[in-house]
Amino acid sequence: MRSLSIAATGMLAQQLNVEVISNNIANINTTGFKRQRAEFHDLLYQNLLRAGTTTSDAGTIVPSGIQIGLGVKPAAIYRITEQGSLVITDNSLDLAINGKGYFAVELPSGETAYTRAGALGRSPDGDLVTSDGYIIQPGITIPDDAVDITINAEGEVLVSIDGQTAPTNVGQIQLANFPNEAGLQAIGDNLFLETQASGAAILATPGSDGYGTIQQGALENSNVNIVAEITNLITAQRAYEMNSRVIQASDEMMSSVTQLR
Repeated sequence: MRSLSIAATGMLAQQLNVEVISNNIANINTTGFKRQRAEFHDLLYQNLLRAGTTTSDAGTIVPSGIQIGLGVKPAAIYRITEQGSLVITDNSLDLAINGKGYFAVELPSGETAYTRAGALGRSPDGDLVTSDGYIIQPGITIPDDAVDITINAEGEVLVSIDGQTAPTNVGQIQLANFPNEAGLQAIGDNLFLETQASGAAILATPGSDGYGTIQQGALENSNVNIVAEITNLITAQRAYEMNSRVIQASDEMMSSVTQLR
């Protein structure tokens, strides 16, 4: 019975759906996290009677035919890149991106990764680094004698040095944009790598056309909507149960056939 394998593909699809939803819920407090959504496609169809088949010498044709679907398959898991809410921290090295863009960071391997998590710190050498110690690109060094750090909306890093009246500009933060953000490869630790699907990173100054601005003393929350996720979880659970009911019903039908005398 085709219904057994069809329902099995449905259960596998809803299992994947629940896994995506559970990852969203698990990261509800992850800084800069972007929620994901599973997408599905129907499988191939088996043609028992093809539409358009001629049924007589007079040229009459079958108007619709008989096609039986063979189930469902995962098509993609999309990342929803809408803006998360900003939370004020009053930490001078906490930076939130208000709008589009990613911070570029240098990994120990020499690769460049990208992140929305702006909880920065200072390395022993004074470099601006992520919470994992990866240097923000382009590299910016804060002098040891700096008494105050100001980062404006355009990403200019200004420091006040004891004994000097005017602040000193020590660097410029840049943001990266991609033609297709959904094509970025997540590698964990709030980091992404560019791929052929995402296109090459395009760097620009914050506040430029198509780029967000920098908000100092704030962090971007996860964009997960817990009410929507719980609703989606219930829907996926019910869909899983309905597919299991199909398998149960098919099994009972086969059992009835085997008991015929």
